[in-house]
Amino acid sequence: MKIVVDAMGGDHAPGSIIEGAVMAVKECDVEIALTGLSGLIEAELSKYEDWMDLPIEVVHAEDVVEMHEAPSKVLRGKKKSSIKVGLDLVKDGNASAFVSAGNTGAVLAFATFTLRLLKGVDRPAIAIQLPTLKGYSILLDAGANVDCKSSQLFQFGIMGHSFAKYIHGKTTPDVGLLSIGEEDSKGNEVTREAFHLLKNSHVKFIGNLEGKEVYQGNADVIVCDGFTGNVALKISESLAEMIGENLKLIFTANWVTKLGYYLIKPHFIKFKKMVDHSETGGAPLLGVNGVCIIAHGGSSPKAIKNAILRAKELVEKKMNGHIRDDIESNLMSGKEPFWKQIKKITFTPGKEEKNSGISQDSEEDKHH
Repeated sequence: MKIVVDAMGGDHAPGSIIEGAVMAVKECDVEIALTGLSGLIEAELSKYEDWMDLPIEVVHAEDVVEMHEAPSKVLRGKKKSSIKVGLDLVKDGNASAFVSAGNTGAVLAFATFTLRLLKGVDRPAIAIQLPTLKGYSILLDAGANVDCKSSQLFQFGIMGHSFAKYIHGKTTPDVGLLSIGEEDSKGNEVTREAFHLLKNSHVKFIGNLEGKEVYQGNADVIVCDGFTGNVALKISESLAEMIGENLKLIFTANWVTKLGYYLIKPHFIKFKKMVDHSETGGAPLLGVNGVCIIAHGGSSPKAIKNAILRAKELVEKKMNGHIRDDIESNLMSGKEPFWKQIKKITFTPGKEEKNSGISQDSEEDKHH
């Protein structure tokens, strides 16, 4: 299996990217194609004495996408970038998957226009893995779509269900919708419509989830728009960093705390591994017609290696085929046609009453 890696993407490219690729080919049965400026890539590879014997090839790409560049500008002006060249290899069947730690917006744009979308999918979604009290959950969308329609949130739920079932091994994944309250009537118009669509689908929909439930593990799949998901992700990263720094100060305060750390060190390392994003490597972009992994911009070599392994897993387990089947089974099920469900929800009498219910709830909350 050949996996394309964007050697020019990321804050520590190309060094960390190439080191991670070398680690991957040495640890598992995979071939790597590194896209980018061939001179820089080969100079970096020359640091590894045995690289010529490794299943690594260099594919030249003359353009480099910087992390700050606008996706729309990149899409028009850098059609020979390491991202586009890599995705073309996947599109043409010369590689099985693509991994990049580069500009997320650019990867999203190029992947959508190059690989196209799976049938029945309106927009792709970034799916991130979150540690919980009960194992792991998947949250999507984590930033690909700032604004979403109810039908797109419905599709995210189906894609997340497929991922949790075939990648996390959940027989019947619990799917929840992130909202401002557990009641059916809570949320905005989009989430309330999405609630009914998911409720009438074949997935095991457990209803709305409040933010406090995200890390409790009550749902295997958490559905939200990309704006909400990305804010939740960044807040979580900031909180984890704050906790980590404070623990360092506590454990290094005096000899008693240092002794305490020594005693709990094995358990602490285990917990750290559970919450370390480099262990999963990257987030799959679900919904495009090909396997695409988006890694963190500051990815370490270990993170890049694990992103490659995750890409390999998605290919081997035929993730896109399962998503395609799940989307089709919902659209073609014996229940009401999808368009009729949307029509019924959109034109249901008393919709204004439900909308006003939010403000009424808010007023009641104020009095409590």
